Amino acid sequence: MKRTAGAAVVTAVALALTGCGADGSANASAKPRLKVSGAYMPAPSMDTMAAGFFTVTNTGGADTLTSVTSDLSGHVTLHSTKDGTMEEEKSFTVPADGTLDFASGGNHLMFEKLTRRPEQGEKVSVELHFTKSGTVRISMPVKSATYNPKTGH
Repeated sequence: MKRTAGAAVVTAVALALTGCGADGSANASAKPRLKVSGAYMPAPSMDTMAAGFFTVTNTGGADTLTSVTSDLSGHVTLHSTKDGTMEEEKSFTVPADGTLDFASGGNHLMFEKLTRRPEQGEKVSVELHFTKSGTVRISMPVKSATYNPKTGH
């Protein structure tokens, strides 16, 4: 009887662990479910460069943002800011059941070699390219140069 109970416990633990990913979350190997919110671009102060911000919320398995494209710019790069220093990044992980934030003073997009200078009130088409989720198209409204999402202006 003890062997049967022990085998049942071992089987139950093995089945529970099989459902978990390497990071211990049940969603680690699940399909990502991404939602992009809060996207905006401060009105650029120069004709050649602009920044972009947004949040990716993921209620599924992990994914990776690998690149960004837009007809507004010939070159869009991903950047992080660490200890006040901006660094270009090749990709960003979107954690399983987590968020990836692009916010002023932190991670951000840099739109270089602008094809035109967007004006406040316009919307810029942007394509976010993910490893598993493919391309996610968003519309990024151009806000005032001093816009703060926490205050709404």
